[in-house]
Amino acid sequence: MMSFKTALGLLFLAMLAMVDESSQGNGKGNSYSYDLSNMSDLRKLYNSKVFMAELFTRPLEGMSIQLGPLSHSGVRVTLEDGTKWLVHKGKDYGISSQTVVVDGRHMSSNWKFKKQYNFQGSKTVSDFVHAAGANYNVLLDNCHNGSRRMMKN
Repeated sequence: MMSFKTALGLLFLAMLAMVDESSQGNGKGNSYSYDLSNMSDLRKLYNSKVFMAELFTRPLEGMSIQLGPLSHSGVRVTLEDGTKWLVHKGKDYGISSQTVVVDGRHMSSNWKFKKQYNFQGSKTVSDFVHAAGANYNVLLDNCHNGSRRMMKN
């Protein structure tokens, strides 16, 4: 007979799979689809030094509250020039990578600050994108896994 904890764990995993973070939007046509089309600007951004990184979470699309892992997370980085960029991942967010970088000015008020770390220019935006990872898996390599890897110093 299955224990209560095992049944509860299986129920949680089933709920997580049903919610599927694709409900957060795919970066196509929603408020997070901002793109740098000029390759030199994109290269400059990816090579920019990160001075501050802040972990943020928000409810999944269609939900008004966050329920632990039933939420979305990302890391907002601040560059030397003071600009802020959100690095986050999700199913179908990008083309060659499921981790994307979007202008931090377009973050909604649903994003809530969790913690920060001062990297003092020791890492680049590219380092954060690589730490988050190119692939996405709702159970094994989701936005929370990527965000935790990005916040490690």
